[in-house]
Amino acid sequence: MSGVDLLTFGEVLVSLRSTGPLHLGGPLTMHMVGAESNVAVGLSRLGHRAALAGRVSDDELGEFVLRELRAEGVDTDGVRRDPDRPAGLMFLERRTADLTRVVYRRAGSAGSALDVDDLRGPLAAGPRLVHLTGITPALSDSARAAVTWAAREAASAGTTVSLDVNYRTRLWSREAARAALTPLAGYASVVVASADELDLVAEPGADEDTAVAGLLRRGVHTVLVKLGADGARAHTRDGVVHAAAVPVTAVDTVGAGDAFTAGYLSGHLDGLDLADRLQRAVALGAFAVAAHGDWEGLPRRDELSLITGSVAGTTLR
Repeated sequence: MSGVDLLTFGEVLVSLRSTGPLHLGGPLTMHMVGAESNVAVGLSRLGHRAALAGRVSDDELGEFVLRELRAEGVDTDGVRRDPDRPAGLMFLERRTADLTRVVYRRAGSAGSALDVDDLRGPLAAGPRLVHLTGITPALSDSARAAVTWAAREAASAGTTVSLDVNYRTRLWSREAARAALTPLAGYASVVVASADELDLVAEPGADEDTAVAGLLRRGVHTVLVKLGADGARAHTRDGVVHAAAVPVTAVDTVGAGDAFTAGYLSGHLDGLDLADRLQRAVALGAFAVAAHGDWEGLPRRDELSLITGSVAGTTLR
């Protein structure tokens, strides 16, 4: 695993998707999903060496996840097969053209049993960047301890740490999330959040400017605020950069935030300036929403020009 550009870790779910109501039966298609795996695939497709650590079930579903990750060029040396716990499952049913309903079966899954020992080897290999999300610490006490340990160790070693708040209401309350994520953000160089997630890493009820100011005072270098159809903002001590969204026909918004993060981190690894990193981030978000699936529509590096020509110019204030 030496020479890895990005290390991330967390639960990879098996998604079973239906084109109609689940209670009516019908065919299901199987897919690999997960915020961290989405980012790893996005980086790998752009030519970076990405690695994922964690646990998968020791059965055909676990083998399916590993096969999908390896097919996408993601390093899985840090993934452990857990013989005692099942795969986490996610069922998606398309109820209307504009509404998809999700049912989870992930309690007690292999991925939720992540602990510090699962991360010692992968982190010791010296990745250039460690990416965390607010999903993994919500899965279990051991996963929360592992994320905190990894963030602290990586920051102490001078490794760039990114944190995507990625709040999930089905996993924990806002109060519980804030208690875990606010201290975690103190280890991060990059924090990613939607506008309504910012106060989970800042004072309760803080507006964007107040939350960002607090994060910058704590040592965060860049705060990225996802604005959906309005694009995104990047805050640093030097000011604010805005990038408009790419005008595309949206067919599936799932995974767009992970794609955005992958695009930004790719630009960071490539040494792009802030405006160009943000432009790549919104471009990958556009690729994601313009295709079905969490990560399937993400581009290779030679495909970036298919959509980047449509990106409106960035502005600095």
